[in-house]
Amino acid sequence: MGSKSHITSPAQLSYTIAGCSEHSNRFVAENIMVDLPTDPNSRWSGLHENPSIKQWILLRLDTLSVIDSITFGKHYKQHPCNMKEFKICVGLTKDRMAEVLSATLKDDSVPETFALRHVNRAGVPFPSRYLKIVPISAYSHSFHISIWFVSIAGFDEESHVKEVQQQHEEYTEATALRHILKHLRSRRLMVPFKALTASAGVQLEHPLVTRLYDSIVSDGDWAEAERVLQLTADAGLFDAFAHEAPAHATWMRLCGPSADGDTPRQRGGHAMCIDEDAGRIYLYGGWDGERSLDDLWVYVIADGRWHVVPQDEGAVWPGRRSCHKMAFDAKTGCIYMLGSLGVSDDELRENDAMRTRGPAAAEPRAPAERADFYVYRTRGDDAGTWELLSADTEASGGPPWIIDHQMVVDSTGGRLYVCGGRVNDWSPSEATKFSGLYIYDAAKRVWSQLPYKSPSSSSHPLTRRFGHSMVFEPNENALYIFGGMEDGEHYLSDVQKYDLDTNTATELFSNFSTTGGPEKMFAQRAVIDPTLKEIYVFCGLKRTRTTPLPRLDGEHWVFRYSSRPVNWTRTLLPPSRADGAPPARYAHQVVYDGRTRIAYLHGGNAGRLLENGALGDNVHGNDALAEQRLSDFWSMSLSRPGREEIVRRGTFLIRCQQYAFLLRRDSVVVLLLCAQVPRGLHDAPRRTGPSIPSDRGR
Repeated sequence: MGSKSHITSPAQLSYTIAGCSEHSNRFVAENIMVDLPTDPNSRWSGLHENPSIKQWILLRLDTLSVIDSITFGKHYKQHPCNMKEFKICVGLTKDRMAEVLSATLKDDSVPETFALRHVNRAGVPFPSRYLKIVPISAYSHSFHISIWFVSIAGFDEESHVKEVQQQHEEYTEATALRHILKHLRSRRLMVPFKALTASAGVQLEHPLVTRLYDSIVSDGDWAEAERVLQLTADAGLFDAFAHEAPAHATWMRLCGPSADGDTPRQRGGHAMCIDEDAGRIYLYGGWDGERSLDDLWVYVIADGRWHVVPQDEGAVWPGRRSCHKMAFDAKTGCIYMLGSLGVSDDELRENDAMRTRGPAAAEPRAPAERADFYVYRTRGDDAGTWELLSADTEASGGPPWIIDHQMVVDSTGGRLYVCGGRVNDWSPSEATKFSGLYIYDAAKRVWSQLPYKSPSSSSHPLTRRFGHSMVFEPNENALYIFGGMEDGEHYLSDVQKYDLDTNTATELFSNFSTTGGPEKMFAQRAVIDPTLKEIYVFCGLKRTRTTPLPRLDGEHWVFRYSSRPVNWTRTLLPPSRADGAPPARYAHQVVYDGRTRIAYLHGGNAGRLLENGALGDNVHGNDALAEQRLSDFWSMSLSRPGREEIVRRGTFLIRCQQYAFLLRRDSVVVLLLCAQVPRGLHDAPRRTGPSIPSDRGR
């Protein structure tokens, strides 16, 4: 952003109150400039309780600045007047402002910071002088909306702001000139159009687009138009359009039984990973509704068949588990496994018996010590064998015994990353405990905890979640983390990016549900395509503002993190699920083959639906027998219009225009000929004979 590279961090920006809507009693707008969380009078409060009446506060910055974020302070405890939903607008003048944020505050005492968009769609930064807060609702109905404290952070260094302002003015001027040129050309005012083009030095569009316009609009040369259309596609000018077009999901149900007719049985909370080079998908464990499983399956993509890996007598085997994670290291061919849900005493004894077969055996242990860590080798002399790397990762500096965490591998760097998850500590406390952000050096076999601090713009801690999604972006050396649950009630809808080079986190979305994304979700699954710079999300449980109970969601979304601003789009599914899309579920597993760009989905929990369509209180397995586990296996590919398809559609439109032009031209010729026919012929008696049938009834 211009000269921002030498600026270390945003600074607090001073402001004054430039105006506001009517306030209640003594709760004036100036109160938000002072942070007094224990003073019930230190707040602005709107006059109107009716949400249809627009209320606002307008802030004027003391100096022209590039605004980076806004922080809302709160009362020291929950308050019925606390602002809930709100919008933020910024601008150079108070009459022309653009919306840069739509979000929701939490009803607690923790201050929240929100990142504000300060670049336009073209990626050009812009300065602001005014900021408007538009409160929409309070947490309790029939209460005045209150704002307790507001601080703004950004960049106000004079030379930097001048550079940004100049860059923005140049962009605005060029945009205005293009609009003028477009208007002149549409009115066929070609003399001023050519003169302005030559003098301003602004190119209206790509030269091929100009040729296409001239061939259709100016010259009516349809053959030339079709030829230029093909040249335009060959030059890649339609590629961005094709990439941004809605993606169509094509699903195919796979069976693939082994030679004995076997396939993995129904389950949820299992783990899967993929070896793209070998074309193999690995599946382990899960919960079938009655107990945890300990089977290992391999699906050979080329053969389209499942194969179960036998448990050799005397060999190490991880034992029964669910809610664990597996990650595949493409460089070494190793599969790492971490985590498990608490199981019955019988299963613990069985697991201990399996563990004592190997050289890394440990004494039978209490449930709280089951933070074990395994590796399965698919290559080399030890291919097909398990090794217990650690009987207690917490004692080795790694994560404690966790479930519903996320784990990814950086194969190039030989590192494993683990984020979040719920801790199984068998504590009598009802409070949920969470794990942190850890790194495992595969070569050194050493665990360590990554330094992590919530970003200033974050509305939710990065690691305080379970049942979330995390993917590794190798080109950026970054982690993308989103969704999940904080406890049994609060579903999350934020997206955070963790830069592994700088160990810093940035919040991309505080609430993607309010910015065109899916609803808040838990136990969803996500995979990444670093080449296309897209993340594919397969929804699980969702919770909306209007539904107190969670619901199953069978939607699938594309998150484009390369676009500016980053955005969400929903994939287009067949007209009905009977046409070939998998039913809604959660606790399923998804892997992605980046070579073929095909995702594979297996199993999951279809829940226990109530009559109103919501899930019952047992959505997390308390009443397992009433829930339906699935064993189906699917492949999904996304399709968008390619260059040939775009040229085909464009050619069709050109020929439609040509046909319409010919109709208009021939109609004029017919009218001219009719006008020259002698009048007596118009009055000649009609011929007798067979009547021509009317087509009115068609």
